Amino acid sequence: MKDIKMTRHVSTAIALGFAFIVLTCAAKATGTATVQQSDGTIKVYKNVVIAIRDQQMEVTTSDGVGTLVIGKAACTKVGALVECLPYDATLYQGGHKVRIMLKSGTVWLNPTTSRQPLSMTSARIGPHGVLVSATTKRGTYFSLTGTVDRVTK
Repeated sequence: MKDIKMTRHVSTAIALGFAFIVLTCAAKATGTATVQQSDGTIKVYKNVVIAIRDQQMEVTTSDGVGTLVIGKAACTKVGALVECLPYDATLYQGGHKVRIMLKSGTVWLNPTTSRQPLSMTSARIGPHGVLVSATTKRGTYFSLTGTVDRVTK
């Protein structure tokens, strides 16, 4: 029960931490999402919109046809960054809602206005940046890099 309260508390902190981005970021989609199916086919989605809404992360294709919502995650602060381990996602596409069962994954969020080093690597995440890597139980791999475009409470 303590973990659930901690997860909700940290998720709320993340949403509030990104709230200031609305005032500092232009609403231009710069995210890139890559989906590799278990059969090896790869689809790259450029200029996806990354939004934080109601303690969820939404990733919407540039044409608005599909939205992946990462709805639940256990999050913790690591230095200036926030690391989340997602365990629930839903795909909204073509009028359908499909729950995505995640096997593993990590979401890194940078709520600051400066580049921050990513723990245990030489990589850095840009201001208001997002880095996601996840695998579904069906073997589909999903990655995302970009900047949060919109925050809504």
